[in-house]
Amino acid sequence: MIKTYFRLLSFAKPLSRYTIPYFFFAALHAVFNTFNYAMIIPILDAMFSANSNFEFVAVYSFPALEFNQQGFNAILSYFYTIFFGANFQQIKFLALLGGVTIAMNLLSNLFRYAAAMTVETLRVNTLQRMRDEIFRHVVDMNIGFFSDQRKGDIMSKITQDVMVVQYCITNTLQVAFRDPFLIVGYLVLMIGISWQLSLFAVIFLPIVGVIIGGIVKRLRHPAKRGQERMGDLVSVLEESLSGMKIVKGYNAAGFIVDKFKSINADMSRLLISMARRQQLASPMSEFLGITAVAVILVFGGTLVSEGMVTGAGFIAFIAAFSQITRPLRSFIDQFANINQGVAAGERIFTLLDAESQIQDASSARTFEGLKESIELRDVHFSYDGSREVIGGVSLTIGKGETIALVGSSGGGKSTLSELVPRFYDVTGGEVLIDGVSIKEYTQESLRSKMSIVSQETVLFNDTIEGNILMGRPTATHDEVVAASKVANAHSFIMDSPEGYQTNIGDRGTKLSGGQRQRLSIARAVLKNPEILILDEATSALDTESEKLVQEALTNLLKGRTSIVIAHRLSTIYNADRIYVIDQGRVAEQGTHQELLDKGGIYAHLIEMQSFT
Repeated sequence: MIKTYFRLLSFAKPLSRYTIPYFFFAALHAVFNTFNYAMIIPILDAMFSANSNFEFVAVYSFPALEFNQQGFNAILSYFYTIFFGANFQQIKFLALLGGVTIAMNLLSNLFRYAAAMTVETLRVNTLQRMRDEIFRHVVDMNIGFFSDQRKGDIMSKITQDVMVVQYCITNTLQVAFRDPFLIVGYLVLMIGISWQLSLFAVIFLPIVGVIIGGIVKRLRHPAKRGQERMGDLVSVLEESLSGMKIVKGYNAAGFIVDKFKSINADMSRLLISMARRQQLASPMSEFLGITAVAVILVFGGTLVSEGMVTGAGFIAFIAAFSQITRPLRSFIDQFANINQGVAAGERIFTLLDAESQIQDASSARTFEGLKESIELRDVHFSYDGSREVIGGVSLTIGKGETIALVGSSGGGKSTLSELVPRFYDVTGGEVLIDGVSIKEYTQESLRSKMSIVSQETVLFNDTIEGNILMGRPTATHDEVVAASKVANAHSFIMDSPEGYQTNIGDRGTKLSGGQRQRLSIARAVLKNPEILILDEATSALDTESEKLVQEALTNLLKGRTSIVIAHRLSTIYNADRIYVIDQGRVAEQGTHQELLDKGGIYAHLIEMQSFT
């Protein structure tokens, strides 16, 4: 727990930038706030002067500081003399006390505000830094990581857990400075009034702390469990909204709602359990505080009757004692929040501590571009280490060539194509570019020379132009238009309500499948890659859309080194070489006509699709 807590504090670096000003603001707030209650004594003494301990003596220079009744009286006499002269009048003295009280209160609240703004600045900057770092880390993870993780759980950690953790960090300042300063300030005032009464308070307050501490200690486990259930809830929500057509189509709304309600109910029970413990802390401390006040009234009344404490001093002591329970309760509550923050922090660190399985070597160099060929040499690959998906594939793609991978679903075609941009690392063999292993290049430079157009078109809730610009963010509008024309997308874009500035909705839902695919091709065209991977780019389209997309792909393929995966064999018969992939191995290879003449798997696939 301690290790997690200090790791969380590292997000607030440089901490001194906030702790030093907060220290002074909190200390000054405590000093002036304590003076507010100290002013009760002279005000009551002035109002009931018959039993007053205040004796006015004209003071013309600021007296030496003494933390006792005489020193306090000397300071008040000095200010009275400065403002009203040596002639003492009760009404003028009350006016002075009222002015001093207002000034003390104003200063107290000014420094309280300054301290609060320091904490808010720390909170906002910490939140920004945490989200930036977590999101950057998530984006840097390899593709396989996202197959093992639920998106909703990742989203929950970046949103909900971070919100909890930020208060854990900012509450540290309050626990370290604000509340202790106020407690010390009130104790100094109370001791100055009566050490006997203060001794009772000092004995009593730790008892309150022990009782409440026991409640707080039991918060950590349900807090962690609650954050986990929030991750499950967000995951179900994200999946349901993304797959609403399937939910409706299978009349599965009841099933999804029941699943959501079950998780939500479980989380609610955990939250109530946490709230029961957390909310018990404040009433318990208040009850114990009132009990102590009642006992002090009896004990203090005895001291007043014996002349050991003045009536005004006793009232000021009661006021200070009633106030000391507030920072004490806050101090305890902050510890409860810190416990919750640590629980959320542990979940965040499971994400931050996850290491990408695909790492650049320390000596990795920049990939400058394809010069000769891409070679897969006796490549083996397994996702989980138990079953080989690719078993000894060797093939070569010369610069400027187009090769096609065909075969039945699940044969390993897409997996092979994902090894070239190094989305996964081979478990055996090598992927080479110009005779150099791709592991010797940086991933960023390698992928900068490639584009991928897949069946699952990924678009974002942005304008049409914004989506195309992902291919090359620095491109001009004219370049975007030129790329769209190559992709056969310009005409439908111009027919859209706002042209290139039309928002396409979440995942491009406002567009048809063919339109989405042509936008993804335009994005690839704009990037102008040397190496192109087309993974089932036309398989989900109707005939008319396929024709337009196929024309766009033909334009895109010109002069590029390309890997094309297709079920519809009509899209790849012009390939320089065709590889038939069957159960993770190369079953056949050759040109379209050579494979037809063999009468093997490829010829059978052609026959099944009635290709002529």
